[in-house]
Amino acid sequence: MALKISDLTAVVLAGGRGTRIQHLLDGLPKPMAPVAGRPFLEWVVRYLAAQGLRRVIISTGYRAEVVNDFFAGRPVPEVSVQCVAEPEPLGTAGGFLQAAAGETAPPAWLVLNGDSLIFANLAEAVEVLNQPKVAGVIIGREVEDAARFGTLETGVGGELLRFAEKRPGRGVINAGVYLLPHELLASFPAGRPLSFEQDVFSKLTGSGGLLKVHAVNAPFLDIGTPESLPRADLFIRENHHRFSGL
Repeated sequence: MALKISDLTAVVLAGGRGTRIQHLLDGLPKPMAPVAGRPFLEWVVRYLAAQGLRRVIISTGYRAEVVNDFFAGRPVPEVSVQCVAEPEPLGTAGGFLQAAAGETAPPAWLVLNGDSLIFANLAEAVEVLNQPKVAGVIIGREVEDAARFGTLETGVGGELLRFAEKRPGRGVINAGVYLLPHELLASFPAGRPLSFEQDVFSKLTGSGGLLKVHAVNAPFLDIGTPESLPRADLFIRENHHRFSGL
C-alpha cells in the first residue's frame, strides 16, 4: 500500500547550541531563536502541521528544558508534540534513533533540522519514496552558489551518488530533510555518535541501496550564521501563508 503524509511521524533535530550565533541568543538553544514573534522551532512545527503531519517528536539537547516547557505550555493546534532529550550528543542519526526509540513504529519517518526551513511540498517527496526499490529520500535545494553547503551528486534518475565537498558554483545542496521507511532503521550502523551523511547514507549507497534526491526550488533558510539569522523575520513574514493555526 502506498504511503501518504498521514503515515509519517516527524522527528525534528533541535539539540544544537548554535555556537556561531550564541552571542545573539542570550543562552537559548539555537532552534528557539525568536523570529517574527515566535521561536523559530514553532514555525517549523506549524509548517509540518500545514503539510498534514499530526505527530512530531523534537530531539533536544542543549537546554532541553526550554524547548519542553515551551511546547508544554503552548501546544500547536492539531499536532501532538513530544520532546525527547539526548543524554549526550549523539549525532544527527543518533539523535533521531534516540527520539524514535520506544515509539509505536510508523510506516515511515520524516527527519528534519530544527534550525532551518524549506517549504517543500512533502506530498511530492512521499510520492518519490513510493517508487519501487527506493530506500529513502533526501530533499535537496537548487542554489546558485553551493560554496557554504557542499552539493549532492546524483545520477540521471535522481539517485544519490555521493556527498560532494564544498565548492563554488550552482548545485543541489542537502536541505537536511529525509524521508525514511521504518524498516531502514534496522540497517543503521551501531555506535554513537552517528551521522546521517557520513555514516548512514554512505553505508547505504555503498551497499547498493537506492537513495533518491528530490530537488526543489522552494524558499529555504538556515538560521545558523550571524548573517542568516537577521534575515529570518522577513523570511517568515513573506511565507506566512505556509503555516498552520495562525
